Amino acid sequence: MKSSFGRSFSTAATILLLALTVLGASFQLLVREYLTETTISGLRSDADAIAKLAAAYSIEGSLSSREFLLNLDVASQVTDADIVICDRSGQVVLCSDALSGCEHQGLRLNQEYLQKVLSTGSDAATGVIRGLYSDRRYVVSVPINSESGSLVSGIVIVSTPTLATGQILNRISNIFLTTAVFVVLISVLAVTVFARRESKPLRDMARAANAFGHGDLDARVKVEDSSSEEMEELAVAFNNMACSLQKSEYQRQEFVANVSHELKTPMTTISGYVDGILDGTIPPERREHYLRIVSDETKRLSRLVRSMLDISQLQSEGGIPEEKKTHFDLEEAVGQVLITFEKKINDKGLQVDVDMPEHPVYTFACQDYITQVVYNLLDNAVKFCPQGGVLGIRIREGGSKTYVSVSNEGDTIPPEELSLVFDRFHKTDKSRSRNSDGWGLGLYIVKTIVCSHGENISVTSRDGKTEFTFTMPLVN
Repeated sequence: MKSSFGRSFSTAATILLLALTVLGASFQLLVREYLTETTISGLRSDADAIAKLAAAYSIEGSLSSREFLLNLDVASQVTDADIVICDRSGQVVLCSDALSGCEHQGLRLNQEYLQKVLSTGSDAATGVIRGLYSDRRYVVSVPINSESGSLVSGIVIVSTPTLATGQILNRISNIFLTTAVFVVLISVLAVTVFARRESKPLRDMARAANAFGHGDLDARVKVEDSSSEEMEELAVAFNNMACSLQKSEYQRQEFVANVSHELKTPMTTISGYVDGILDGTIPPERREHYLRIVSDETKRLSRLVRSMLDISQLQSEGGIPEEKKTHFDLEEAVGQVLITFEKKINDKGLQVDVDMPEHPVYTFACQDYITQVVYNLLDNAVKFCPQGGVLGIRIREGGSKTYVSVSNEGDTIPPEELSLVFDRFHKTDKSRSRNSDGWGLGLYIVKTIVCSHGENISVTSRDGKTEFTFTMPLVN
């Protein structure tokens, strides 16, 4: 499996080589076409000029005159091209290779080629002129016409070897290859440095993930200022995930420890009393009393399991499904729950302060769950309210929300405890000597239900009064 550096390097090298190959081939092709067009254009101009000169001498004098031969020699040297003049039959009469007498003189051109030049007025080609030159050449041929254009006394063939163009292309190719090698070396060095720098955060993240997987929950990825935006986002996301997993792991450990602690006492009590009944330690006349204790402890364990199942169900649903929500009167629901606490309220001689609107307050929620929320809050309020204290229930409307508050007089919750009252198995009474029938799950269930509706719950405690307030949507 290739590393990130290897993949980046291979990709960059392939793209670079492909780009240089395409660029080199395209550049060489364009240069070749340009040189060919330039050379053909120059040869055409030279051929036209020599054809006009030959036409003038053929009328006024002879093509073999000394003055024309000198002009032809000068033209050949200036243009660096070979010039051949043929008569109307295609026979070579003059050649710039040797004006006074050339081996080419007397040779005859291909008649098809001759007729082509005479009929079209000119011809430009690249190839070998058989019988004249053995090397490959650029060739331009034009007829020698009179000034009126009617009389044709022959044709002029101007050519130059393609070797010069090839040499120029080879020189350009060498320069290009040298430059390309230099660019490739620089690019390889730059890509190596860049890829290693970019892959370093990934390696750091892999080491952090490996350490985290082996139990080091404090492992984090360091975010450097030089990191790219994507790498920084990835590192932040990883650290956030690690923090969340670390918190979940601590909560899991705390949950297991708390459950073990809570189960330990009733299980020990049940086991001890049952063993005492079985081995005869507890006399027959006391067995009913201790069996009632075992029954109460069993019911407490049942309530614990039921509460944990309720929490698990709420968390697995990820929210209250819409089909479970209904429109109902929140005042009526709170009043029905309050009636169930009538005996406990009377036993403690509590004063109930009820403040609700005179009209129904409708909401859209799961009525069973909201009833459980109010029940848990009232149960806590009655439990912690002192003998003869005041228990308060208030419902008020505000905007699109309705606010339900349950308050009680009693000991003020310390500020450091307020943020923990909704945690699982948390009890403000650390010794758990009072209210030993509680599990510290009631308020956790309350918050889970309220948050599952997309609403909020808060708590305040000062001057001997504690008040819980949660919101629900108002649909009056």
